[in-house]
Amino acid sequence: MNHSDIAVRDAQPVPVTVLGHRQKRIPTGGKIHAGIQILTPVAAKDPEIVEIYQQGVSQNLSFQRISQLILDQFPQIKRPLVPKNVPWFTVRPEDFPNREIAGQIMDLYGEDRGEGRRLYKFPVIFPTDTWQVIMPHELVTWSASEKRYWSEYSDDGRTRHCMMFAPAKVEAGSKRIIRTFGGRAKQLRPENNGICDPECCPQFQARQCNLSGRFVFYIPGIKSIDAFELATNSFYAMSRAIERFEALSFMRGGKIGGYLDSNRSTFYITKMLRDVSRIGDDGRPVKTSNWIIELQAPIDVAMLLTNQDDWETLQLADQSEKVLNGMSHGDYEHDAVVYAECGAASGSVNGIEEDGEVASAVNQNAKNEEGSDIPADLRTIWSLVSDVGIAQRDFESYAAKVWGSGWHINPRGRARVLDELTRYANHPEGLKDKVESVIGSV
Repeated sequence: MNHSDIAVRDAQPVPVTVLGHRQKRIPTGGKIHAGIQILTPVAAKDPEIVEIYQQGVSQNLSFQRISQLILDQFPQIKRPLVPKNVPWFTVRPEDFPNREIAGQIMDLYGEDRGEGRRLYKFPVIFPTDTWQVIMPHELVTWSASEKRYWSEYSDDGRTRHCMMFAPAKVEAGSKRIIRTFGGRAKQLRPENNGICDPECCPQFQARQCNLSGRFVFYIPGIKSIDAFELATNSFYAMSRAIERFEALSFMRGGKIGGYLDSNRSTFYITKMLRDVSRIGDDGRPVKTSNWIIELQAPIDVAMLLTNQDDWETLQLADQSEKVLNGMSHGDYEHDAVVYAECGAASGSVNGIEEDGEVASAVNQNAKNEEGSDIPADLRTIWSLVSDVGIAQRDFESYAAKVWGSGWHINPRGRARVLDELTRYANHPEGLKDKVESVIGSV
């Protein structure tokens, strides 16, 4: 599936309110920029403009503010600043409602690599598991003051429409504009029947319509109820991010948001210098080097493949091993119920004979392990493993690493293994890849 053809698909029904059906949106309260802006060659020729620019930079003003200061004094300069790609991100107080946040980010994550203290890399936590919400993007054409045309998908996510603001309605018999509720109305663009097709779009071909997106995230250690955003128009950056979102979502059972594992690992946003190919005006491919936003996740993939819901089973298995490896009589009495639930390989522990319900449960599990009465769910598990084409020995090694060595004794452990096999029933190659990533070649 083409990443540019994917829309936000909300599987849950959206409740109707006075504000109507609205697309999911995470409120943001500050912007981090992907680079800097410098003077255009024309503007750089004027010493007074250079002085305004340098003063603005030294005062840590936003580039939008610096541009406006130049235009206020030199209105003949149509465009005083142009973007410049650099290895770091720009964090300025004016880009945040709470100006202290910029300093907090730099204090926590800024580095000095020989060019002063810069933000080269910072951790992020995403607030939802839907990547289309944490990385919204669109094709958009801007006029001097507002969006002119933009892309939007149909409710089924299959058709990409070209949208525009609807003309203001005028009251019949007068020139009075009808006041609307809920903001400006939008409509399908009539010139192209409301279909967004870049190859047939005059604005796209004239480079007036471009891909525009942003990452929406929280930063660990920065206290804010509002999220932060990082804008980008790089197709490569967003495509690579989608690949990572989908890979992590697959390995974590659909989860992207929050910490990535029990070690409180996070995503990191940084920049990498990469060769990017584009089609030149002569139709030939051209390669240029650019600093591209990169989404990284320095995590142990083997641990990540362990389902987050299976930590209880792992803990029970650890307690079972503690019993088998020896514990005091007092510890045994305290953990007798846990011991019976996890199961044991024999009817005694360090010469201590079990009695009553505990011994009965232990002996029944031992009987099952000897094969005289194999549980029905375990038979189903081995049947499904055989159907997938994975050797039982390989799956046993995989399951022991993921759910603990006592998974086949513990009924809840068997239930979770069976649930995983059922989820992969229509995707056996995915399960094979997962097993191989944990234990090696299958």
